Amino acid sequence: MLRLYTYFRSSAAYRVRIALNLKGLAYEAIPVHLLLSGGEQHGAAFVDQNPAHLVPVLEDATLVLTQSLAIIEYLEETYPTPALLPGRAAERAKVRAVALAIACDVHPLNNLRVMQYLGGNLGASEEARSAWSHHWIELGFSALERHLAESGSGGSFCYGDTPTLADCCLVPQVFNARRAKCVLDGYPTLMRIYENCIRLPAFERAAPGAQPDAE
Repeated sequence: MLRLYTYFRSSAAYRVRIALNLKGLAYEAIPVHLLLSGGEQHGAAFVDQNPAHLVPVLEDATLVLTQSLAIIEYLEETYPTPALLPGRAAERAKVRAVALAIACDVHPLNNLRVMQYLGGNLGASEEARSAWSHHWIELGFSALERHLAESGSGGSFCYGDTPTLADCCLVPQVFNARRAKCVLDGYPTLMRIYENCIRLPAFERAAPGAQPDAE
C-alpha cells in the first residue's frame, strides 16, 4: 500500500491527499507533526527519508518520493485514470502553469519555515509576518484571478469541468489564505472554483479537519 507522510495543515501534503483521493488510491497516512517537540520533521528517522526536512513524502514499495508536484506527476503516470492533466501538450502546459504559480510563487513565501525564520531569526512581529503573508498571497491571487477569468479555458474548475493538478494546488492555498485572514472578495473566479472543488468527496476527505492528526 502507498504510504504518505503528511501533516494535516501542510498545503503541500494537502495537494497530494487530494490527488490520491481523486484517483481513488488507498494509502496509509503517517502523521509528521511540524510543531511538536520542535518539529518531528527534524528527527533523524524522517531526515533519512527527506534531508530537506519537509512533508510530504510518498512511499510506494521501495520507492521514496519527495516534492508534492513530483509525487502527483508520478501518480498521474503510474495510475493514469482518472487523469489530472489534459491530453494535449499545450493544455497540460496551461494546467501546470497554474499549479506552478501557486506551488512556486505563492506558497513558499508564506509556509511554516519562512514564517518561523521571519519571527525567530529576523525578529519580525506577528503584525509584520501577517503583512508579509498577505502581500505575497494577494499578489499571487490577483494574477491568478485575472489569468483564470480571461483564459477562456475555465469551466467549473481551473481548466474545464473536471479537477486537475491546478485544482489540487488551488484549494490548499485558499485554505492557507483563509487561515491568514486574507480578504478574498476580490477573487470571484478563484472562490467559485474553490467552492466547486470542496463539494467533491475527494476534496472533503483531503481537508485538514478530516485528517487523523487534526487538532
